[in-house]
Amino acid sequence: MGLSHKEQAQTMTRELSLRYGMNPHQAPARVFVSEGDLPLSVLNGAPGYINLLDALNAWQLVREVAAATGRPAAASFKHTAPAGVGLGLPLSSQLAAACRVADLELSPIASAYARARGADRLASFGDLAAFSGPVDLAAARVLAREVSDGVIAPSYDPDALAVLQKKKGGRYLVLGIDPAWTPPAVERRDLFGITFEQPRNDATVTLGEVVTRRRDLPESARLDLLLAAVTLKYTPSNSICLAFDGQAIGVGAGQQSRILCTRLACQKAELWWLRQHPRTLELRFQDGLTRSERDNATEAWLRDEPIAGLLDPPPSLAHVERADWIGQLRGVSLASDGLIPFRDNVDRAAETGVGYVWQPGGSTRTDEVVAAADEHEMVMTFSGVRLFHH
Repeated sequence: MGLSHKEQAQTMTRELSLRYGMNPHQAPARVFVSEGDLPLSVLNGAPGYINLLDALNAWQLVREVAAATGRPAAASFKHTAPAGVGLGLPLSSQLAAACRVADLELSPIASAYARARGADRLASFGDLAAFSGPVDLAAARVLAREVSDGVIAPSYDPDALAVLQKKKGGRYLVLGIDPAWTPPAVERRDLFGITFEQPRNDATVTLGEVVTRRRDLPESARLDLLLAAVTLKYTPSNSICLAFDGQAIGVGAGQQSRILCTRLACQKAELWWLRQHPRTLELRFQDGLTRSERDNATEAWLRDEPIAGLLDPPPSLAHVERADWIGQLRGVSLASDGLIPFRDNVDRAAETGVGYVWQPGGSTRTDEVVAAADEHEMVMTFSGVRLFHH
């Protein structure tokens, strides 16, 4: 049974001093609440400003994903955007190898983080990990050998906490969060000396209304659409998320054009799939390479870039090989935080195997967008809820 953050914390406080703010020259810095105690407890290490931005966004994400899907959830967060999100579902041998966890026994919560970390292992370098439930020893062992800056969870099993407190020479940031904490209904932010105020975004993500000729939504697609949509709620806008098999496999965030978001998300999803190609899994590495160096070498090989660290590098995947392999990826789910304005987004998504689409709806070209989905035999839903996040 994991100890709660209150049981593990030595003291509760209204204010927490930080190492510095957004940048080292922005000091001193702090976080605080006006009433009551902070819902955070520092169980190890010393948090920074960006650490806590990532931690609080990531915690909300995994909490809502777990509530929406009924599965344990984990996220790998980096610079206020998710690099990956995963549900606690078993991994195939192929996926376990690509996520570099084939040698470990995985619990559901450990599987969730392996999936989250495995979505984009390069982007997850130095992440802030978040877990929707107690961190057990299996999850701690997955996290302990990765380059990560910190973790947030509602509780930790004592043996898991002991493992994490040894990471980074004892400096690894371990945060507890009170799962019962409910923030005020109104949130405020200061920018350039001006205070913004608005109701907190407490919208509940639902699947919405099916608007295409094809209407079937298998349980796997329902989970993936909910996972993708909730992920966007905590991703800088504009954003597109592709999900498959209980895992966010491509997040296109913060682009000025929605088609750019779609292209970026699809490219990331295709790389995720290519990492599971049999020839990718057969790559051999030079002795002494770190896990991160192996990830870099794999990525370079897949992108046909100069490679360091591989033994006898085989020829890169030919265009036809790549296209054939990507063509086997089917039934992917896509969510869009804002309305899809043009059919080019749907056409590009179809190239990456998207079969299910969640979006707010309401474009002036709605008929064209829905017609494109029908042409590609997709299921599209309109939720009526925009999920911009800034």
